[in-house]
Amino acid sequence: MSPVRSNVGQPQRPSRRAGLTLIELLVILAIIAILVALMMPVGTTDRAPTRRTQCKLNLKQIGLALYNYTDAYGSLPPAYSVDGEGKPLHSWRTLILPFIDQTPLYNQLDLSKPWDDPENLAVFDTANAWNYGCPSANLGRNMTTYMAIVGEGNCFHPTRGRKLSEIKDGLAVTIMVVEVRPEDAVLWMEPRDTDAEFVQTLAENTKFSHEHGIHALLADGAVRFFSMEEPVENLAGMATIDGHLDSSE
Repeated sequence: MSPVRSNVGQPQRPSRRAGLTLIELLVILAIIAILVALMMPVGTTDRAPTRRTQCKLNLKQIGLALYNYTDAYGSLPPAYSVDGEGKPLHSWRTLILPFIDQTPLYNQLDLSKPWDDPENLAVFDTANAWNYGCPSANLGRNMTTYMAIVGEGNCFHPTRGRKLSEIKDGLAVTIMVVEVRPEDAVLWMEPRDTDAEFVQTLAENTKFSHEHGIHALLADGAVRFFSMEEPVENLAGMATIDGHLDSSE
């Protein structure tokens, strides 16, 4: 019979621990939290900074389109085209479609007929002009909060193209397009915008798409975020083409 080995006095293998350390538990919980966040629907996480950045990029693309339009036609587009009797037909947002990679959509439209003519509405119904939708505004399809400031003394003339040379204050201190409140959104093809009095609303307790302010597209193509704390007189001057502002300021 072979002798029975005794473990007495022999080194023992370390036994597997029955529990987890606090650090290990925290690491596991962190991993689970990350996995849960990744599996959650996009809308359940706070994406405000991302949406604000996308909105800014939308306006930058609109600014680039306006500059390309100006290169092609010698001026900014009018706020809207008109028929022989002066009745509004199509918004500037429609007129710049070829300059935001929407030429096929533009070519399907009959620009001699109003935007809400059944033939044109049928074309718009298939449109997906995402550039005109702020992701923070929670708008319906084909709605926009991007509006031009329109008037005799503003960047967008009501019925004719405005030459950049007419902007006496300087392009860097003149507002072309602003974000209005979601409740004031319009169909982007509709020839309807805002005027210089809009700047007064920033001083009010108003609900805009972004917290604390709005984006605005300037005449030099830059996009700036204006706080609700911005002095109204500053905005009033920037809303006009001749508000006697110093572009070097």
